[in-house]
Amino acid sequence: MKTLMVQGTTSDAGKSTLVAGLCRVAVRKGIKVAPFKPQNMALNSAVTPCGGEIGRAQALQAVAANVPLSVDFNPILLKPNTDTGAQVIVHGKALSNMEAGKYHDYKAVAMDAVIESHQRLAKQFEYCMVEGAGSPAEINLRANDIANMGFACKISCPVIIIADIDKGGVFAHLVGTLALLSEEEQALVKGFVINRFRGDIGLLQSGLDWLEDYTGKPVLGVLPYLHDLALDAEDAITVANRTENVSLRVAVLLLPHISNHTDFDSLRLNPNVDLKYVRHGERIGQVDLIIIPGSKNVINDLAFLRSESWDKEINQHLRYQGKVLGICGGLQMLGTDIVDPLHIESTTESTAGLNLAEFSTQLSETKQLTNVSGECLLGDVRVDIYGYEIHCGVTSGPALSRPFLEFSNHPLGTSFDGFISDDNLIAGTYLHGLFDNPIASSTILKWASHGSFEYQGFDLDAHREEQLDKLADMCEQHLDIEKIFALDV
Repeated sequence: MKTLMVQGTTSDAGKSTLVAGLCRVAVRKGIKVAPFKPQNMALNSAVTPCGGEIGRAQALQAVAANVPLSVDFNPILLKPNTDTGAQVIVHGKALSNMEAGKYHDYKAVAMDAVIESHQRLAKQFEYCMVEGAGSPAEINLRANDIANMGFACKISCPVIIIADIDKGGVFAHLVGTLALLSEEEQALVKGFVINRFRGDIGLLQSGLDWLEDYTGKPVLGVLPYLHDLALDAEDAITVANRTENVSLRVAVLLLPHISNHTDFDSLRLNPNVDLKYVRHGERIGQVDLIIIPGSKNVINDLAFLRSESWDKEINQHLRYQGKVLGICGGLQMLGTDIVDPLHIESTTESTAGLNLAEFSTQLSETKQLTNVSGECLLGDVRVDIYGYEIHCGVTSGPALSRPFLEFSNHPLGTSFDGFISDDNLIAGTYLHGLFDNPIASSTILKWASHGSFEYQGFDLDAHREEQLDKLADMCEQHLDIEKIFALDV
C-alpha cells in the first residue's frame, strides 16, 4: 500500500478537505483508497458498523472513498471535556479521561495503536491518504508526536504541506513550517499546495516561482476559494443559512462542549428554515423551535445554559406554545436531574435538570455506540427514521412512556427512545442525525410549526455526494494529480 500524508501550516488550512478530494479522485482512477488520521481531536464523531467511534472528518473521507467506516481510519480520537483534559478513544472505544500531561506520556503507547491500524489497512487497500493534525511545527508538541511528522518518519511516507492563502502570509507559513522541521522531516516533504486562492492566478506566479526556488520543493497546485462548498465540518460551526422562503425559525443553543453539531447541517441548508446558533451573551428571541444539542460535558453545559438565563427564555417560549427539542445531552437536560457519581464527564456528582419532563439520567462508564433505525412517533403517521447513538447516560422515568421513536432491530434489543410531552410541546431523543432523513425531517419540522406547514426535508446525503464530486473536479483541474499520486520517498 502506498501512503501519502497531507499536513498543514495551521489548523483549518484545508487538510480534511484536500484528503477528501484526493480520496474521491482516487476512486475515479480505480484506486482502492483508505482515509487515515493517526490522532484526531474533535467533539464531532461518527459511529462505525462495528460500534466504534471515529472523527467526523474521517467519516466524510470514507464517503469520498466509497468505503464503509472503520475504526482503523482514526485509531486515536480525543474528545475534550475540559480545557486541559479529554476522553481518549482507541480503536473506536473509550479508554479513559486523561489530562494533557498524562496523555503526552501515553503517546508512545498510542503510536503502537496507530501503526497497528495502518498495517491492517495495508492488507486491504492500495493507497492510504493520511491527514495530519494542526501543524507539524508546533515545537511544544513535537516530542513523541504521533499526529504529524512523528508518524510520517515512522513509516517513511511522502508529505504534502497545505496552506490557506486567505489567512494571509501564505509564503511565511510554508517557509516557516518547513524551516522548523528536522532535516529528515524536510526530506519527506515533497511539495506544497496553496488553498482558497481568490483572483487572477497570474498575479501569484512570481511568488510561486520564488517559493520553489527558495525551498527546492514544487508547488503541486493552487486550489481556488470555493464559495459555496458545504461539507461536514468537524470543528468550526458553519452559521451561514441557505434561506429562500423562510417559514420556520429554529434556534440551536451553542453550548461550550456542543457535540455533533453536524446534526443541524440539513436544517441550515434547508431554504425554508432560518437556523441560528445562540451564542454566549445572546438572547434566544422569538423562534418556533428551540433545540438543546448534544454535549460532551452535560452538567457543566447545563450550568452554562442557566448562567445565560436561557432556561428562563425556554420556559417563556413554552408558555407561548413554542416547541423544544433535546438531542442526546439536550434530552438529559430536560429531565429532573443528572447524576454522575463516577465523574465520567465532570467533577460535579449531580445537578438538577430543567425539570421539563419526569425522568432522571445517570452517567455510566459504558458508552452506547450504535447505528439504528426505526419509526418516528411525533406525527399522526409513523415515518421511517435513522441515525446513530453516542452517549453514556441511562435515562429512566414516567415521561418515557410516550416515546419519540420505536426502534426496528436495535443492536442492544432496545424497543423505544426518548419522549414526547403530554402537551406535545417538548420532545427529546438520543438519536443523532435525525434531520438527515428528508421524510423524518419533514415530520419534525411540521411538528415544530404545530402542523401549520408541510415541509420538504433536505437530502443531505445527496448534497454531500454533489459537493464531493465538485471538490474532486476542482482537485483534478487545479492540482498536478499525476505527480501527487506518483510521490514517493
